[in-house]
Amino acid sequence: MSCLEQPVATAAEMEALGAKLASRLGNARVIYVHGPLGAGKTTLVRGMLRAFGHEGAVKSPTFTLVEPYELKDISFYHFDLYRLNDPEELEFLGVRDYLHRKGVCVVEWAERAQGALPTPDLDIMISPTGTGRMVKMTTLTPHGNALLETLT
Repeated sequence: MSCLEQPVATAAEMEALGAKLASRLGNARVIYVHGPLGAGKTTLVRGMLRAFGHEGAVKSPTFTLVEPYELKDISFYHFDLYRLNDPEELEFLGVRDYLHRKGVCVVEWAERAQGALPTPDLDIMISPTGTGRMVKMTTLTPHGNALLETLT
């Protein structure tokens, strides 16, 4: 397990970090993104999606729990589990189907799933600071380690 912290001052920088992550994803397929409401989680995801060629709107799937994006070279699944009441709801959503595909799954509020999700390759915590945000990226798998090595 390794860790990298990076300060981010603006929304544009957060999108750029997301794009950088997307461009170096390698075999990493599951990413958790944590932080309080308004921290920039969806902004980070928007940067990833733009890097993969998505040109439309990117909104947090708070009410639908998952927003699938079928892009030219990749399937991308953006989860927002903020409104999840019970981890068993993930079964009705078909979360296993998403996780076993070859796409990328980025999960906001994964802690609400209480162990119903696999270990992420990369765990990202976004914390507000006086001058912007601090983004702490922690690897939990060899794929995550390989990704983080390309960022340093």
